[in-house]
Amino acid sequence: MKLGLVTDCLGNLSFNEMVKTAAELGYQQLELATGNWSQAPHVDLDNWLTSAATRQSVQETLAEHHVEICAFNCSGNPLAPNEEGRQHNIVTEKTFQLAELMGVKEIVMMSGLPGAAPGETVPNWITTCWPARNAEILEWQWNEIAIPYWKNLAKLAEQHGIERIAVENHPAQLVYNPETFLKLREHVGDRIGMNFDPSHHFWMGGDPIRTARALGKAIYHVHAKDTRIERGVAEINGYYETKFFDRTPERSWNYVALGHGHDVSWWKEFFSVLKMSGFTGNVTLENEDLTMDSYTALVKATNVLKEALPARF
Repeated sequence: MKLGLVTDCLGNLSFNEMVKTAAELGYQQLELATGNWSQAPHVDLDNWLTSAATRQSVQETLAEHHVEICAFNCSGNPLAPNEEGRQHNIVTEKTFQLAELMGVKEIVMMSGLPGAAPGETVPNWITTCWPARNAEILEWQWNEIAIPYWKNLAKLAEQHGIERIAVENHPAQLVYNPETFLKLREHVGDRIGMNFDPSHHFWMGGDPIRTARALGKAIYHVHAKDTRIERGVAEINGYYETKFFDRTPERSWNYVALGHGHDVSWWKEFFSVLKMSGFTGNVTLENEDLTMDSYTALVKATNVLKEALPARF
């Protein structure tokens, strides 16, 4: 496992400054966002696609600092039944094209989420069996929208030389846990695996260590990101949370720097179990801690990751 970074946490820096900073912190691999949910602070997607000189300059900067791109991330909702979905699908297809041009073999993304019926314009996330019509909605979302889309997307990935698509277990997406991921994989095949992000699994009540053991080689990529369940709030209100992320004191849970929700011994066990279970993919640190400044959170989380990963740096 090499030390990897989701570079959005250094979004205030230029591409060259970001690469230099990441290398100084010990990072060997970068996961670069190309758009959709991310503002893509380090990738001008259209420029990188059309300019061979830009791509050459990028490769030279990476080589200078002994860093490589391990994955492009185009997470968004290409299944949204509206203009946003159309635009997200365009970015996804452009990301596949760029990956082929730059020799990147892995894409990180989310499954997407359709509406509840034909003609709807708002995505609909079903998380309860009641009312009974929810079962019909789910069947339509899967069979009529998600499975056909993902079968075609897997074929497109193959055409562009992309070996692996890592689908994140993310809330408000059709794939948000191991069961829904395996359902999609059953229909699409092993070109897709999971981008396992423990931070989401924590607040949805799962056990990431047991999940790592259960999924094993079906995990293609890992986001090293932590969640803290907030004492005195979660016990009263439960884990479902609609207050935005910047309202940290009021929320039942918050994304925090690695080690600030679960200590380093927990992360050591997690990565050890991952390795024992056959995981051979990339681990990239993702920081979304709003309880401290971004760089401080990055440094603290980096120290935990270096100690926890079963490798020397």
